[in-house]
Amino acid sequence: MRRAHVVALLALAALVMPGQSLAHANLKQASPGTQSRVDAVPTEIVLRFDQAVTTTPSAISVVSSEGRPVSGPSVPADGGRTVRAALTNVRDGEAYTVRWRATSNDGHTASGVFTFGVGVKPPPPTEAYGATGPTWTDDAARWAYVVSLSLLLGTLGFRLLVLRGQALPQRLSNRLYLVSAAGGLASLNVGIAAFVMRAADALQLPFVDLLYGDLSPMATKTRFGIAFIAMTLGFALVTALVLVAWIFDVERLLWAAFAIGLGFATGLSLAGHQGVEPNSTWATGLADWLHLVAATLWVGGIVALAGLVWPLAPELRRAAFLSFSRLATVLVAVLLLAGTYISIERLPTVADLWETGYGQTLLVKLAVVAVALAWGAAHHFLVRPRIDRGEAPSRLRRSLAGESVVAMAVLLVAAVLVNSEPPPVEPAGGAEAAIPSTP
Repeated sequence: MRRAHVVALLALAALVMPGQSLAHANLKQASPGTQSRVDAVPTEIVLRFDQAVTTTPSAISVVSSEGRPVSGPSVPADGGRTVRAALTNVRDGEAYTVRWRATSNDGHTASGVFTFGVGVKPPPPTEAYGATGPTWTDDAARWAYVVSLSLLLGTLGFRLLVLRGQALPQRLSNRLYLVSAAGGLASLNVGIAAFVMRAADALQLPFVDLLYGDLSPMATKTRFGIAFIAMTLGFALVTALVLVAWIFDVERLLWAAFAIGLGFATGLSLAGHQGVEPNSTWATGLADWLHLVAATLWVGGIVALAGLVWPLAPELRRAAFLSFSRLATVLVAVLLLAGTYISIERLPTVADLWETGYGQTLLVKLAVVAVALAWGAAHHFLVRPRIDRGEAPSRLRRSLAGESVVAMAVLLVAAVLVNSEPPPVEPAGGAEAAIPSTP
């Protein structure tokens, strides 16, 4: 068996290997329930676990949206499987954050957070009292996620759309498979890290203490968590298809992987502010998805051209460069049109460009995009005619590598922009159509 196939088999085994189950206590039921809206003012909070737990009087903490404590000492019941705490000064029309800690018989301390509202819809756990919201680590994780998707979808698209019909050298074919699979595996790991970091912020726990944290409210009660689960399952399937195609040399499976990957890329839009803005429509969602797809295919294509085709298949350089140049023209047009439409929808006034943090970040992104587009235009209008005539510019690979670095910078600024909250605008259906943000 070739070494490349051994690598693919090991990666596929890592995808299907079951995780080890942990026997620590889990929260089975809460009253009021997680992310629930209750009509009657509750007089106590009750937590039921799947095994007996040890708690302290401060095991349950309930505070209002302004941080006002409303819970009394915690009291165990039902042999330690239930913990209760009396509530005082709970008011109708307010939302509350519940944080709890309980130690299992195995000595591990589990923690959790959830919200409920009295006569109102509660905020998601990611916006619980004490949570700080997205930070630079979230921006870095989202950037790494988009870069991973660029390697996965960009190299798949490059192989299927740019190199279609070409006889690929075995070394180049294996390297394309390897980069695509590595991008898929990286997207899974980065996605998990991003989810855990967001959960750590909501739980107000150090990252290393999250092994026994109850993450289910974040996973099942927030748009971010649902999108995370869907994308994790989707990109695990995409990565598995790439690995199976590599092992058994069935290239047609790559078309299925590519289509499924493009579909699940919509999760990034749904997980960010785009999916919950008051003026969001199907058109803005479509534009956001097109913007993301064009960016990942463009960036991944540049990396594949400069890092794989150029050093590994000199005989394919001319055909690959010309074909990618035509595809890149379409991708850049989509990128500009979709980005312009989204910016117009996100900014109520032109002054928001320099008066709001979102607008200032957008200006930085536009500046970096302008550099990338100028670089690409030089390749298209100055280098492409020379390639078409059969010439071989001596420093083209370095120039392509430079363009890929600038393109990565575009993705970084875009990641910051997605995690930023746009200035408030009038909802598409009027003021009454406004909904709370759920990043």
